[in-house]
Amino acid sequence: MLTPNSEQELAEAIASTARPLRIQGGGTRPIGHAVDGDTLSTAGLSGITLYEPGALTIVARSGTPLAEIESALASENQRLPFEPMDHRSLLGTEGTPTIGGVVAANVSGSRRIQAGACRDSLIGVRFVDGQGSIIKNGGRVMKNVTGYDLVKLMAGAHGTLGVLSEVSFKVLPATDRTGVLFIDGLSVADATVAMSRALVSPFEVSGAAHAPKGVDGHAVTMIRIEGFDASVSYRSEKLRALLQEFGETLVETDPDRNRARWAWVRDATLLGDHDGDVWRISAKPTDAPAIVARLEGATCLLDWGGGLIWAGVAADQDVRVAIDGIAGHATLIRGSDETKDRFGVLHPEIATLARLAEGLRHQFDPKRVLNPGLMG
Repeated sequence: MLTPNSEQELAEAIASTARPLRIQGGGTRPIGHAVDGDTLSTAGLSGITLYEPGALTIVARSGTPLAEIESALASENQRLPFEPMDHRSLLGTEGTPTIGGVVAANVSGSRRIQAGACRDSLIGVRFVDGQGSIIKNGGRVMKNVTGYDLVKLMAGAHGTLGVLSEVSFKVLPATDRTGVLFIDGLSVADATVAMSRALVSPFEVSGAAHAPKGVDGHAVTMIRIEGFDASVSYRSEKLRALLQEFGETLVETDPDRNRARWAWVRDATLLGDHDGDVWRISAKPTDAPAIVARLEGATCLLDWGGGLIWAGVAADQDVRVAIDGIAGHATLIRGSDETKDRFGVLHPEIATLARLAEGLRHQFDPKRVLNPGLMG
């Protein structure tokens, strides 16, 4: 295993190799095809290099544990806006999630519907391309837009265009209180209507999820509100009135319970023990009922008001047939190597996008040494 301890060592390791490299942060997200090559770990590139709470900015090396970032922010009553998901329960992995891994996979949690994705909070990157060149892009503040597109490009590239060495984020203040509204027993269709109604209301919903079969075996719909204490109380009551036609609504304000319950949604814990394949489907929330109906017998969890569907299905089942004719895409998150080879991991790209992606890979990694074939 290659374990560089500095950006320069990282650049030298990539420049000198002729073999494929399997890029690894904390090893908690083995999504995609297996890469047959030498493992290059970024764990040695660790540490927060700059934190300015007053400027709402934090900069850290890519191998820095996510927990270290969140602890530093919590000490100043701040947080990463996009609420990154922890894949360990879903994928059955151990290890330590790193901030570079979060960026590489553009990992975004339930708050994405309000705060945007990981890439929307990312304001700067340093990385090494497939030729060993060190590239810096972006800056510490949003006004510095030099190379802004490259910053976005690295988020979600899964290490195929470059190996991140340092990342910079815009952060936000943490909230004083969280309130979660629970509605039991709704169908997927009714839950989607209720969540949509809440999301388009003026009450600033930061999470909307539905499990057709929750931890107690019954359907549950969850809608989250965050903010100042008095504001959360006011908005919770207004939302209860708005959604009264859907049945009795309970409001939970205990912070520990709400944190645990929303982590269950964010991390798709429901599917951790599923015996089969797991797919991630993105579509319009209004199409969620039709998709779930087509996935008869699947274990599903809806987040983002129905715009994100986690689906646990039987092994070797092509979920993409469920969205045939529906605008959206399906990614195989967990499955056997045979299933990945048969269906592919990513949703097939249209020809124009495929040519663009191939051109980018050729430009940034002409030797094809960075995670080759990972997302094929």
